[in-house]
Amino acid sequence: MVPTDHRTLAEHRRPRVSFWHVAYWAAPQPRQLDRGAQYGHVPRDAVKGSLKGGIGMQLRRVRVAAMAAFLGTIGAAGGIAWQLGSRPAERWIETLDRRERVKGLQIDEVIARLRLKPGDILTDIGAGTGVFSLPFARAVAPGGKVYAVEVDQGLVDHIAEKVEVEGVSNVETVLGEFTDPNLPTRDIDVAFFHNVLHHVKDRAGYLKNLARYVKPEGRIAIIERGHTRPDEHELHMSQEQVTAWMADVGFQPSEEYYLFEGGKWFVVYSRR
Repeated sequence: MVPTDHRTLAEHRRPRVSFWHVAYWAAPQPRQLDRGAQYGHVPRDAVKGSLKGGIGMQLRRVRVAAMAAFLGTIGAAGGIAWQLGSRPAERWIETLDRRERVKGLQIDEVIARLRLKPGDILTDIGAGTGVFSLPFARAVAPGGKVYAVEVDQGLVDHIAEKVEVEGVSNVETVLGEFTDPNLPTRDIDVAFFHNVLHHVKDRAGYLKNLARYVKPEGRIAIIERGHTRPDEHELHMSQEQVTAWMADVGFQPSEEYYLFEGGKWFVVYSRR
């Protein structure tokens, strides 16, 4: 079962900005969040609602909104380091859980290509709303486990709620850092990214840190978009660049799959 306190041991060891801790993404030039949300009183009626099946949906919305307000305030005050292409958790949830988007992810096909089996230990990096994490968890049961890593407490809470409501017992949420997933184990069989790596500012550094958690025979699977809008130049990276960064940490392409259109690529890397 998911513990009441969803923080990992790594989180207990580091100071928290507030009771809604948000990890810092260590970047040379911090980026400010939008100034739109500011502190405000949350009416008591707004948090009323059923708590059956975990945290009530109304309560979650209030918490996400309040967290956005907090981030807007501290961003305006002094700026905080953040991931590239950031947006509030509530907007991510609306975007990532769209039915048509989920259908296009071909989750069952991805699981088949990864050859997941009971007992595997997997980490879903940048898990978002858990759209891959929960199917992964079912694929590696019994005996396996999925660490769903997010850097946004609002998304961590959303995944934890979904896990509890759906009765999935082998998913552990992890509040990662922007340069390190902060995993509580170093026996990962598969580390998985889906359209996440381009949001990382120090991609080579993150992959280097991630590699420390992967077993010698473990794999890192990356699915990435193959296009970037002209106004998103900072999010651009090529498959060749990723392969070079992976080579620097001792991994090389071992499998490549062509499931998606529009240049979206899917490569699995293994140690040489």
